[in-house]
Amino acid sequence: MDMQWSREDLEVRERAREFTRKYLFPYEEELDEADQTNDVTEELIRKKVIEYGLNAINHRKEFGGQEMSMVQYCIVSEEVGASTNALWARVWLPPVCLTEGTPEQIEKYLIPACRGDHHITFTTSEPGAGSDAGGIKTSAVLDGDHYVINGEKCFASRSDVAEVNMLTTIVDGDSSKPTLFIVDNGTPGYNIRRCPRFSQRSGRNHPEVDIVDMRVPVANRLGEVGQGFELTKDWFVEARMAIGARSIGMAVRAMDLAVAWAREREQFGNKIINYQGIEFMIADMATDIMAGKSMLYRLAAEMDHGLERKVAHGKASAIKLFCSEAAGRVVDKSFQIFGGRGGMCENPVERLTRDVRYERIWEGTSEIQKIVIANQVKKRGHDIYTGWN
Repeated sequence: MDMQWSREDLEVRERAREFTRKYLFPYEEELDEADQTNDVTEELIRKKVIEYGLNAINHRKEFGGQEMSMVQYCIVSEEVGASTNALWARVWLPPVCLTEGTPEQIEKYLIPACRGDHHITFTTSEPGAGSDAGGIKTSAVLDGDHYVINGEKCFASRSDVAEVNMLTTIVDGDSSKPTLFIVDNGTPGYNIRRCPRFSQRSGRNHPEVDIVDMRVPVANRLGEVGQGFELTKDWFVEARMAIGARSIGMAVRAMDLAVAWAREREQFGNKIINYQGIEFMIADMATDIMAGKSMLYRLAAEMDHGLERKVAHGKASAIKLFCSEAAGRVVDKSFQIFGGRGGMCENPVERLTRDVRYERIWEGTSEIQKIVIANQVKKRGHDIYTGWN
């Protein structure tokens, strides 16, 4: 397989890198200190996302997206992922499952989301259903031309302000009927219980939600009854690839900062980069990044060449697992090289320390990824991970 990036790939990288350094990095400390950015800043970033051609990179041009390859998708995710306080989330990625919607749903929800006219969240987790997605209890019952939905959700990121929420339910209380609904903000019965404070200061809430007798039109059901999990599989693959890429972006930035500091810092009459203890940490950091980046872009290229969907799902779990864990190691070593200065909030490494920890949790914990990988080996053999075609 030819792993060389094309001229277009390199241009995408430079565009994403310039955008990140000009329009995300400068607002990191403001966001960290105030736990929010002002409306002027948010609108500036939104306009620049469009100007740089980074909006809806995961959607086709017919819907207003950029129709990037998976390699380019990972390139953009890596570059913007280097920004702290989840500023990378300002580069929006409307849920890919909306392409399976009706023409009316695509026109009303997907196309405006690709333009950045509104934001769409995914609301799945519940107090008793996190890693165990099959434990979802939020239930939808048909009543005429509406479904009546009751339940509760948590970690419903930005659903307090987003214009649209994608809601995962089961129909008739039957766990074999997972079903997605498109819920407009302001729909009666969708009640924000509280917004817990998290260590990552992203300027965006992750509410706990009570859903009480909420009526949603049948026309707002996405796909058929029982298709909920099937419709989210591609989204999970995409999300896990993005996490892998973001993790690499965080790791590279942390290493850049640590090496620059080690070249400058003197102790006992010598630059600390010349001490073996620091050299060993730098070598470990470089190796973790090289390994993670190699895995990530190899799989991205395979997907662009038509890798079977189920195999891509299994391999994406390995990417998410390794890259998020490796980035945690790299950022931790960077903190160690900085010493006490690594804990100063003005130092991006301190913020990266908070940010990178979440990458091992959301869209499936490291432990869940291991279960997926082990199940793939049992079903298909280990060659999908250890082989080379």
